[in-house]
Amino acid sequence: MTVTVLLFASYASALRTHSLAVELIPGSTVRDAIGHVRELAGGHSLPSEIVVAVNERYVKQDRVLHTGDTVAIIPPVAGG
Repeated sequence: MTVTVLLFASYASALRTHSLAVELIPGSTVRDAIGHVRELAGGHSLPSEIVVAVNERYVKQDRVLHTGDTVAIIPPVAGG
């Protein structure tokens, strides 16, 4: 199944894109999608404390994903 992952802040910088099409096996969770993205980032150190939304609703990382879902990975952001 394919989901779209939206990346922000350090995640977007590390992967040099703001979105990815991620192929996962049926029954995969948000946690699985995040793990896949971290693997793609290679040696980049990425924040582990993140907020995740699926289809514009905040969810926990154990939420099961479905084909066509949009997963937004939102790391902590600081401004000044």
